[in-house]
Amino acid sequence: MRRVLAPLLALCLLTSAAACGSEAAKDEKVKLTIGLFGDFGFKPLYDEYKATHPNIQIEERVSEYAAHHQNVTAHLATNTGASDIEAIEVGYISQFTAQPGKFHNLLDLGAGNLEGKFLPWKWQQGLSGDGKSLVGLGTDVGGMAMCYRNDLFAQAGLPTDRDAVSKLWPTWADYVKVGKEFKAKRPEAFFESSGNMFRAMVEQGSQGVYDKQNNLVVDSNPGVRAAWDTSVDAINAGMSAKLTAWTPEWTAAFEKGSFATIVCPAWMTSYIQTNAKNASGKWDVAAVPGGAGSMGGTHLTLPKQGRHPKEAYELISWLTAPAQQAKVFKATGNFPSAPELYSSPDITGFTKDFFNNAPIGRIFSDSAKAVKPQYMGPRTGDVFTAIGSGLGRIENGQQKPDEAWKQVLSDVAKLK
Repeated sequence: MRRVLAPLLALCLLTSAAACGSEAAKDEKVKLTIGLFGDFGFKPLYDEYKATHPNIQIEERVSEYAAHHQNVTAHLATNTGASDIEAIEVGYISQFTAQPGKFHNLLDLGAGNLEGKFLPWKWQQGLSGDGKSLVGLGTDVGGMAMCYRNDLFAQAGLPTDRDAVSKLWPTWADYVKVGKEFKAKRPEAFFESSGNMFRAMVEQGSQGVYDKQNNLVVDSNPGVRAAWDTSVDAINAGMSAKLTAWTPEWTAAFEKGSFATIVCPAWMTSYIQTNAKNASGKWDVAAVPGGAGSMGGTHLTLPKQGRHPKEAYELISWLTAPAQQAKVFKATGNFPSAPELYSSPDITGFTKDFFNNAPIGRIFSDSAKAVKPQYMGPRTGDVFTAIGSGLGRIENGQQKPDEAWKQVLSDVAKLK
């Protein structure tokens, strides 16, 4: 059955969907719910999709990042409440690929024909441990850069040209050194969140917070401890704005111009542009210290609770196709997981006025191509949250670094 069904669905994706709609598409209205965290830039695409699928209604259910994943976990545990389509960020994907029985196997719906459309490591992240079930199709990847305020750099006497800025910080130690020079001349913070800085350093390594046997290695991976120590050094130098990512205070800081740099996966450019409307041309994009790495990125999954798996699969296959990923990137900054786009002039030649005409298409294409994938364990997102909280306790004077580290190890041990 799979061998017959797969070519049919692939044909549907290459031709007018109206020509090969499902039985439900012909006979009844189908409402698909899609659970997201933040704005994925899908809304304009829904109108385009519904033009060829007039029987499909689409309802977004948007929650805050951590609450969204907690809700998905609860809905799967109680077998009720999940959307037809649920977005899962990479920090949580292993937690859900370890439960393939809770999701429709996308290989059974014909997704095997799409494998060549995605980065191999992005495809692999969506597979169950035995490789027999595909839980999610990839949307974007988070190849990293460093966004910076060129006006604040000028006022601090630092270079403003993006190539010259990139040369300031080949390593994270160099980045901290530049931050200390900045702080000697400017009142603004050098970065917004030590948790984001820490995560970037760890996700550049060959190993993160888990080994490939799903053992936590927070206390034994020297790369994790080095990232902690570098973050603490930056905190002690007064470089942090002491903000927690995704909070209202963090969002408001973009408009206030309260900090000078931020680790900048492609998707972050959308948040900057949306929340710093008064700073067009003042932001630019340089290389990230420490080399290539990926922070973030998402898969779209189909929980088995969904009532319309065929229609939901057709929708996520269309949303994650290269043509739609290219549109989302131009509109929101979410960078495609479809490698065929990385050499497309339409992408590599894309610039944005807001970022001082930085060639963000080329910058993030080069970044994505250089990424060496890192294994993500089942509770990676929760582990980063626990470590970020520990750094926050240092920033707020609640604990000394050694006390905070000790509590971090205790907190993450409870996540096993």
